[in-house]
Amino acid sequence: MTLPVDTLLGRAVEHQPCYSPQILTPIPRAPGRAALGLTGPWSGAGGDRWTGWELGWLDPDGRPRMAVLRAELPAQTPCLVESKSFKLYLNSYVRERLDGLAAVRERIAADLMRAAGAAVAVELLEPSEWSRLAPQELPGVCIDAVDCRFDAAESVAADALHGERGRIVVERLHSHLLRSNCPVTGQPDWASVLVDYHGPAIDRAGLLRYLLSFRELREFHEQCVERIFLDLAARCAPRTLLVEARYTRRGGLDINPWRATPGHPSPVQKRHWRQ
Repeated sequence: MTLPVDTLLGRAVEHQPCYSPQILTPIPRAPGRAALGLTGPWSGAGGDRWTGWELGWLDPDGRPRMAVLRAELPAQTPCLVESKSFKLYLNSYVRERLDGLAAVRERIAADLMRAAGAAVAVELLEPSEWSRLAPQELPGVCIDAVDCRFDAAESVAADALHGERGRIVVERLHSHLLRSNCPVTGQPDWASVLVDYHGPAIDRAGLLRYLLSFRELREFHEQCVERIFLDLAARCAPRTLLVEARYTRRGGLDINPWRATPGHPSPVQKRHWRQ
């Protein structure tokens, strides 16, 4: 089993510009989920969406080519992929000669499948398609100006979450103030988070206080989103729920996990202005 201490995180690593699939480092999801009270694979809908901005290779004549990568690991995969290893892996293509976009996509998909333990969806966008990456606002109401009590030293404040049992709503709420920390290096991770639900109206001040309380938490992006989903499900009892976080870019990658109730459709892939 690969634990966080065994990864490339926090180490000085010299870039080796040769194709290196072995550098992809899987991290089992089970220990993080066990800490949240989960056993077995994720039972709802969800995935971890990656955008890779640093991918280039050579065509058979040696001319440089490049594309933006979008990949999604299903939440049910046994492992997530450690982000620094993913960055180094993508940059290992810089001298690799490949014939066509499909060959690059198929190779990346196969390598990610071996690391994650299940099939991974991969899309490569050439420069002519980059207009699809134009940033957009998050939908719904921003709660960041809501007045709430906040203690910077507070641990994750799940007790702040509650719904108004007599008022059922369908709404989308978002915040740009989610901040957590890498469990290995302690470096900060910043994100905008969307909560899309149908059920008892969630108290907005309580939700904001809860999200702000992540500021000292050390967890991977994927675990943070699962924690938010599980706490909202347990304390607010929504009929349907989607939680999606769009993290700011680090090392040429942004990670955007989403988790939802079973059968919930996949959210539209939207890049936020901060990314």
